[in-house]
Amino acid sequence: MGEIPRVASDSFDQVVRQREAQVLRTAYRILYNWADAEDVAQEAFLRLHRHGVGFANEAALGAWLYRVTVNLCLDRRRSARPTQELPELRDGTASAESAAIREQQKQELMAALATLPPRERAAVVLREIEGLSTAEVAGIMGSAEVTVRTQVAKALTRLRSILTRKMR
Repeated sequence: MGEIPRVASDSFDQVVRQREAQVLRTAYRILYNWADAEDVAQEAFLRLHRHGVGFANEAALGAWLYRVTVNLCLDRRRSARPTQELPELRDGTASAESAAIREQQKQELMAALATLPPRERAAVVLREIEGLSTAEVAGIMGSAEVTVRTQVAKALTRLRSILTRKMR
């Protein structure tokens, strides 16, 4: 009766396989908690399933997923108590010493990111880490491009300040 046609299911499964890492990575970089990131990813894909996968193109689908993911993360950050869990980042480098240094730098960067207000953090994650354009970030976050540029600039200034203090 209410069965989803096989083509739609196959298409949805393909989208999940293609976009799961992107959604999880984005959610984790905003929330700093794998369990929360997995919950957000699951909810984002549930919403995608309800919405359908009939997007005009891959860019529209990607923007929609980013927007839903960021909004779910911001909602979760507003409703949950803050957590200080830091990411477990792995690097496959040959030199143990350089790996340790790189790991320490990543931990310091992630700790500094955690101090940013959620919307600034989301803007930086999408623009500077995920590599999206300012226009794409603005569309995802429902903001004007000038707002995104301002959020990113403020966030980068704060990050530089925090990281510079740590190096002294």
